[in-house]
Amino acid sequence: MRITGRTRPRSPAFAANRWLLTRSSRPLSVVDKLPPVEVADAAESDQLDDAEDRLRLYTYLTAREARRTHFAIMRLFSSTLMADLSAIDVSSALAVAEREGRIDPGEAAIDKVLDRLRQLTEWRNLLPGRRETNARSIAEFHHGSVRYQVNKLALRIHRDAEAVLGIPLGAREVSREMLPAIQRGLEIIRRIAVDSFAAESVNASDTAAQTRLREQLSEQVTTLFLQHGELAATVRDFYAYVGQVVARHDLNPEEIAGLRGLLVEYIQLVIDDVLRFTAAITVALSKLQSVLPAVLRLLAPTADLGESTERARGRAQSDWQGLADWFISRPGKVSQVDALRDATSKAIGSLLANVKRSTGGAGVSPGHRGELLRLAQRFDVSTVETAHILYAEAFGLWPARHWNLAPDADDTLPTAAWGEGAKTRVTVSVSSPGDRSARRVSKIAEDPIGEQLALRESERLASEREAAWAELRAASARLEEVTLSAGALVIFYDLLRRALSQLDPAKGTSQFTLTPARLRVRVHSRPGKTVSVRAESGRLTLADVGVQLLVLG
Repeated sequence: MRITGRTRPRSPAFAANRWLLTRSSRPLSVVDKLPPVEVADAAESDQLDDAEDRLRLYTYLTAREARRTHFAIMRLFSSTLMADLSAIDVSSALAVAEREGRIDPGEAAIDKVLDRLRQLTEWRNLLPGRRETNARSIAEFHHGSVRYQVNKLALRIHRDAEAVLGIPLGAREVSREMLPAIQRGLEIIRRIAVDSFAAESVNASDTAAQTRLREQLSEQVTTLFLQHGELAATVRDFYAYVGQVVARHDLNPEEIAGLRGLLVEYIQLVIDDVLRFTAAITVALSKLQSVLPAVLRLLAPTADLGESTERARGRAQSDWQGLADWFISRPGKVSQVDALRDATSKAIGSLLANVKRSTGGAGVSPGHRGELLRLAQRFDVSTVETAHILYAEAFGLWPARHWNLAPDADDTLPTAAWGEGAKTRVTVSVSSPGDRSARRVSKIAEDPIGEQLALRESERLASEREAAWAELRAASARLEEVTLSAGALVIFYDLLRRALSQLDPAKGTSQFTLTPARLRVRVHSRPGKTVSVRAESGRLTLADVGVQLLVLG
């Protein structure tokens, strides 16, 4: 027997045949007992305006029963475009997953599959429908005629869930290379928009050129917002990881050292790049603001797609406002760039607090982590009697002891109360380390960003100083023939000043040695002699004196 199912209303003859078949002596299967599935209206199924309906789409990820089966079914529907699967198709695919151990045994049975599909339909993850099918029995007709499609929002949820399963637990690298690309993209968009206006004003009938410019503009806008989305996502993920790590109280010295390198070195690179390109991006955004309405007009859809259509980013005024808010602060809203700096300061401050806490030894927490672990190991291998002794040694409370010498004579009667006995003078130091009383001490505000900038500036000055020393060592034999840099001249002048300040008029000679630079300046009184040293910033002339610049071995 071959039965054909259709989407049109069933005829009375077909209903009668089905009633006669189900009344036969053959036992009814589980599928035969199921009520007919009503075809949902597609437009109504796609409209999940209620927040509760949207949140219900996440239920299958945390369901207590058959969570792995629900996930495997959603993975099956998300693995292809326009998936249109029946219960038989799903059961066949789940059989492979069951053999591989990815779902529980028995979950690929057709009755279990129907239950799981019905549950996903109630949660609105799947949408049921019917289509024509060829069947050899009533059960096969039920299995094949009811088809399921995945909901658009459910597809996006499952795509994000699959991505979460593959994300490493470590820090995510920030896509700093997107910053110069965003700057160039804004400049290109403005240039294409100006060219489009010029093409419209010169030759409005040249639709081919205008279409080509619109396509270029659309390409650049889409690329720009994809780049910004990648930058924003990597920044959020990176700082989320930093936040969860610096909040831990059980960091060991190795983890603290690694985190210190991450914060001091890598975050500084991120901050430097963001601050360097933010000014240029702000200028580009301000220049684009005048032509933005025309850009949105050029990006308007050529066909009527309806108000409910989700368009690519950059086609609405709110998208550009969000892009500007990421880089530029405005009244009542702090930009993400400023928030980035604040988050960095908080992260470095938390790191410093963790370092103090783990090395300070105050309190029984991070400073005694290693000791507590060793104590736990000793408890684990000790007997009951040994454990009691070990506990008393580690946590027992002992009476107070007086470490001063006893008085020469103590006439206190044994029956006297302690408050009535002899007194011993004890010198109390107000600056004792054990004194925890509150004091009016001025708080020093920590500025981690300022500290790092000062360190950078110090490193730069040290590098310039080393370069000037090397230049003087190279020019020591021909000091009057070369042209010194401004930094080298400053150091040479300082060496001369120190040597001349030690000049002995009787001997007519003096010298000064700068050991870190391996340089020595020797000055001699030479009436009538003139020494002239050229530099980029001017010329130094010395009269009645001879100068020697020596390099130490």
